[in-house]
Amino acid sequence: MDTLILVAFVLYFVFVLAMGMYFYRRSKNIEDYVLGGREMNPYVTALSAQASDMSGWLLMGLPGAIFAFGLGEVWIGIGLAVGSYLAWLIIAKRLRNYSEKCDNALTVPQYFSNRFKDEKGILRVICGIVILVFFTFYVTSGFVAGGNLFVVIFGGDVDFEVAVIITAAVIVGYTFLGGFKAVSWTDLVQGLLMILALIVIPLSMMGVIDGGWGEIVDVANAEVHNFTNIMYDGGSAIGVVALVSLLAWGLGYFGMPHILVRYMAIRDPEEVKVARRVGTLWVVIALAAVCIIAMMARAFIAEGHMVYGGNSETVIIDIINSGLFPSIVAGVLFAAIMAAIMSTADSQLLVASSAVANDLYDKFTKKELSDQKLMWISRIAVVAVALIAMALALGENKSIMSLVSFAWAGFGSAFGATMLMSLFWKRINRQGAIAGIVVGALTAILWNIFMLEGGALSVAFSLDCCIYNTEMYELLPGFVFSMIAIVVVSLLTPEPSEEMNKEFDEATEGKFY
Repeated sequence: MDTLILVAFVLYFVFVLAMGMYFYRRSKNIEDYVLGGREMNPYVTALSAQASDMSGWLLMGLPGAIFAFGLGEVWIGIGLAVGSYLAWLIIAKRLRNYSEKCDNALTVPQYFSNRFKDEKGILRVICGIVILVFFTFYVTSGFVAGGNLFVVIFGGDVDFEVAVIITAAVIVGYTFLGGFKAVSWTDLVQGLLMILALIVIPLSMMGVIDGGWGEIVDVANAEVHNFTNIMYDGGSAIGVVALVSLLAWGLGYFGMPHILVRYMAIRDPEEVKVARRVGTLWVVIALAAVCIIAMMARAFIAEGHMVYGGNSETVIIDIINSGLFPSIVAGVLFAAIMAAIMSTADSQLLVASSAVANDLYDKFTKKELSDQKLMWISRIAVVAVALIAMALALGENKSIMSLVSFAWAGFGSAFGATMLMSLFWKRINRQGAIAGIVVGALTAILWNIFMLEGGALSVAFSLDCCIYNTEMYELLPGFVFSMIAIVVVSLLTPEPSEEMNKEFDEATEGKFY
């Protein structure tokens, strides 16, 4: 075990835990704990949103897919870049205003409940359940990524099971203590660390690859047919269904609770424009750098600069571990990968815990609780969700990419269309919103089991239920069916009340961008 790499990791862990302690004393009420008191500046909001979005998928899942199958996988990145920009442009400002107008809603379930005057709390309960189910899989992907990172870095010195426990303990530690502010400010630092790594790594690789860019392209195409042709994936031409499915990843942004709450938390709606520009620039640079690194890795291996470990999802870790960098620099770069993992898992744990305390516990018990009790219920929920995710992570055959894709599809399907319609269609009512969320979530789950070969659920629970492999990403049918359900059910049921229509007009007046 390299001592300097270990030192870099320890210092990084100490830093994030210190942030948790710092904000522990500054979370005075439940609004502070779950939404930062709506006091976040645009730069923290932007980098926190993007860092919490990308996860270990950015530095492990996506480069692994591109390394294995070629630049055809870049369509996922293109879809995400476009989706991220559109979400900032279309949703952010209007949701910030509307969520505050709706009796200061602190969570996505509470926003839906208040928006549709759901006095029975049905929407909050359904949303809370959806969040717990899909975030459990999402957090699991983070723990798997953290475990893989430790194993590759430290070899036989750390078992995968121990690595997962360490990853979970640190993430739970500062999320448990500091809540939204700790998560957002650590995400800011982690986002900067991630972008630094994605710039340093390809520049350093270029300095040692003998043949330059020409050889990089030649080697990549020699090993994977048409690697550099974005219309090919794994050597085969990309069909219309596959292309649309890859681009459909962008639809997920309209329904990601851990990203949507960032829009709700910005201190001034007029600062959304600044946040949008910062966030979009970060995404474009990050995704472009990942594609370049994955392609360069082929030539890097061919020239003998590193030994490929056989797992495509750890190819960037293998590059850092190759001896290209001094130990202390390698330690910082490894910390950047851990930052990608932690910056998403912490946000997901916080939103899941908020759903338990603010949406489920409150409705099932029907008790009026103090802010201090609600914060402690949220903290306990952080631990509970983490333990379930750890149990799933310790199982076998867990692919980071498949876990993330399923969770992403689940949220985009359940909440994406409902969020858009709630902000832009006055005729949508409570029944339509419920139908949209239920139909979207069920479509994502059932499609993953019955219409995709090797789906995340099939792998996780050893199922073999695929009836017909459509090869279509479940987010696309989930989003479409959800939209249809919203429109049909809303038009077949009573119109929204005069109070809802008046609130809609007041909350959506003026430009939304």
